[in-house]
Amino acid sequence: MDQQVYDKGMAIRRATLGDAYVDKAMSQVDDFTRDLQQLVTTYCWGEVWGREGLDKKTRSTINLAMISALNRPHELAAHVRGALNNGLSKDEIKEILLQVGIYCGVPAMVDSFRIAREVLKEIEAKTP
Repeated sequence: MDQQVYDKGMAIRRATLGDAYVDKAMSQVDDFTRDLQQLVTTYCWGEVWGREGLDKKTRSTINLAMISALNRPHELAAHVRGALNNGLSKDEIKEILLQVGIYCGVPAMVDSFRIAREVLKEIEAKTP
């Protein structure tokens, strides 16, 4: 593992998903999942998210669409929060999910709206 790329990935991961989410994931690391977390942090967050070719807002846009299409609710909830942290608005998230419905199917869109709505309500409830 390249420690510098890992550290870069951890910084991007924390900035996008938030310290609480990352701390929870890292607190659950054991012998079985250690390599998984190192791989995700180094290659996903450090190597790919750390590239200069796309800004973080664009990467979040792509992630929301792909994760919705793949119907991965846990990851979608995390990335709705991340999208907000990376500069997407609630309306932009809505537009992305509508586009998912056209290209990936209405069930994927409906589930994605349900998850996004829960996350947005939770965030709004915490905002003074």
